[in-house]
Amino acid sequence: MMQLRNKGVKWSPISSLTPFLFLLITIVVAHAHMLEPEEKDDDSNEMRLELIHRHDPRIAGNQQHGTVSGFEQIKELARRDIIRHQRLLNGGYTERRKNWEIFQMPMHAGLDYDVGEYFVQVRIGTPAQKFWLIADTGSDLTWVNCRYCTGNCEPHSRKRRNRVSHRRVFLANRSLSFHPVTCSSRQCKVDLSELFSLTTCPNPSDPCRYDYRYMDGSAALGLFGSETITVSLTNGKKRKLKDMLIGCTKNATGGSSFNSKTDGVLGLSIAKESFLVKAAREYGGKFSYCLVDHLSHKNVSNYLSFGGYGNSKTTLLGDIRQTPLALAPPFFGVNVIGISIGGQLLKIPSEIWNIAGQGGLIMDSGTSLTLLAEPAYEPVIGVLLKALEKFDSLEKEISPFEHCYNASGFDEGSVPRLAFHFEGGARFEPPVKSYVLDAGPNAKCIGILPTAWPGSSTLGNILQQNHLWEFDLLKNIVGFAPSACT
Repeated sequence: MMQLRNKGVKWSPISSLTPFLFLLITIVVAHAHMLEPEEKDDDSNEMRLELIHRHDPRIAGNQQHGTVSGFEQIKELARRDIIRHQRLLNGGYTERRKNWEIFQMPMHAGLDYDVGEYFVQVRIGTPAQKFWLIADTGSDLTWVNCRYCTGNCEPHSRKRRNRVSHRRVFLANRSLSFHPVTCSSRQCKVDLSELFSLTTCPNPSDPCRYDYRYMDGSAALGLFGSETITVSLTNGKKRKLKDMLIGCTKNATGGSSFNSKTDGVLGLSIAKESFLVKAAREYGGKFSYCLVDHLSHKNVSNYLSFGGYGNSKTTLLGDIRQTPLALAPPFFGVNVIGISIGGQLLKIPSEIWNIAGQGGLIMDSGTSLTLLAEPAYEPVIGVLLKALEKFDSLEKEISPFEHCYNASGFDEGSVPRLAFHFEGGARFEPPVKSYVLDAGPNAKCIGILPTAWPGSSTLGNILQQNHLWEFDLLKNIVGFAPSACT
């Protein structure tokens, strides 16, 4: 979930919508089935977290899926993408661990349960409790549905609560490693101010509370704490990441992301308190992900990895190409030289791609569709429309898409290849299925939308799918290569 840098307003990744579009991204979720027995800490080798789509039954439980039509989900998806995009632009790392030390979180897509983000399972607390968290490169704060009380706590039954609310809940009082941040501390008053810590402090020992609000109207309210997160090394052992900032969220309301299928958010932005920054410091400043096709079923997964992508499930289908990262904290950007279609470079003003000015291209795992500033969108859509005029246009509107076609007889091979040309000569050429999408029964739609200029463009997670993306925060580069991610 993405937050604004302007205090008082936050905004969320455009969420849960479509069994077809949003499987991405972009998302990590915690699954609190039960308290786990204490596991032996291991400081060697690698660790990993499974990243799954929110359609996965482990998230959805026994609930029925498909109650909302695909078209309605697409409309909500686009609405949230646009809200997220409108607010998009408004510590050091070490190499203490060897190159072969990696941890990974398995990541899945969620087609089968009609929801849109990617999730990973996270083990929080001592003993560990399992949750599924949305993996979001636009969020600073890691938080989980949570219950914490001071003084005399009322008897609490996990089974009774889950029957009533259908939510998994982190029981902070049962964790030996949970320590609330106090409201009188400098951490609360200063360090956490950008995460919307509240200034009220009746007693110095009271917990530091937050009101974390998103631009789509959703909000997370709770208290800050430090906690241990247990991760899996690639040698099968466990390691504990201690003193990680988490939000213990009592209420998460509004928006389609925060429902019974969502346990919380894993913060993967470039911010000093994010899970990403703290984990990357321990694992050489590198992290990577390989997003499976957004139409993949629940038995297909890949990984969100820290320390490198070295796992046998990521078979590359081409050489890794690299380009400098254009960091615009808390977001990841890349420098674009131009866009070509069918090998022809389009006439797009260079200022569109100036991330230090009023433009730039942001990579966002929490946005599904790709959004291009109008001076870039117009030449791109013009060439694509000319190439697709041989196919029958659909008369009925499929919001939010502007251009849709009858899928009968549609030939992907006749669609010219779109390519982004990055600084340093790297070229990103997504498959046709990533920008001419299956948008409904017998419908193909161009999955690129316009956004206002001046303003940034966004490389959405569907366009990123079927590629490995490895971010090196020490060298400030991102590498990518085509992959089936399976």
